[in-house]
Amino acid sequence: MNSKDTVVSIEPQSASKFIDTKELIRYKDLLYYMVLRDVTVLYKQTVLGFSWAIITPVFQIVIFSFVFGHLAGIKPDMNDMPYPIFSCLAVIPWTYFSNTVNASGQSLINTSSIFTKVYFPRIIIPLTHVFSKIVDFSISFIILIGLMIFFQYKPGMNVVFLFIPLLIIIITSAGMGFWLSSLAVQYRDFKFAMTFMIPLLMYVAPVTFPASLVLNKLGTTAYHIYALYPMVGGIEGFRSSFSAGKEMPWDLISISAVSAIAIFTSGLWYFRKMEKYFADIA
Repeated sequence: MNSKDTVVSIEPQSASKFIDTKELIRYKDLLYYMVLRDVTVLYKQTVLGFSWAIITPVFQIVIFSFVFGHLAGIKPDMNDMPYPIFSCLAVIPWTYFSNTVNASGQSLINTSSIFTKVYFPRIIIPLTHVFSKIVDFSISFIILIGLMIFFQYKPGMNVVFLFIPLLIIIITSAGMGFWLSSLAVQYRDFKFAMTFMIPLLMYVAPVTFPASLVLNKLGTTAYHIYALYPMVGGIEGFRSSFSAGKEMPWDLISISAVSAIAIFTSGLWYFRKMEKYFADIA
């Protein structure tokens, strides 16, 4: 070997070091272009384009409003909030969560041909979908604005707290993405398990009904245990931030926030622990 040749050895980092911020900053352009690619490729060669980010939630809201709001007679626990708005305030965050978890959960499998040949921080792969789905999330707010104008509904002052439940939802989505992407690349069964797991998680979450229904039926203890599912505090907090009269459910939000952080940190730890094996088992 020529003495002038340079040999670069890439050693796996310790799993105890959760995030190498300097490395992420160094690869920030890659993350940006991967997010941009994910957004553009999703709607490329579609006739309706970004309209699908509106059409899909609208159909869910219409079906939920008819089946649960009209036929089942479920009433919102918020002062004078029409059921379509009540449903919309759950469908929007849930759609972001489900799309992010589904996409990031399969991200390592779908990009194995890339990361097995070129080095870059593997954590960028699931994070790409966490950020790219925010575009759909933002576009879907058009539905909420339209419903509020149609029903002449004005949100209260709680809207200033919107970022808190939103952060819980984003952190939970990222944590679940870390867990599922790591497990799916090792055990392909998780790829198929996600097809029924995500719909099941939706019906457990307070998407079509208020979380107070659990409180009224099962009591305070069960109500707080229920909040260990982070989407409970996320969705209820998201709804309450637009409520004209209901106070923020800080008890649910606090419990869900702790649970979301636990899922995020444990998912990130497991991702970093298994990262050195991804190229071999993908």
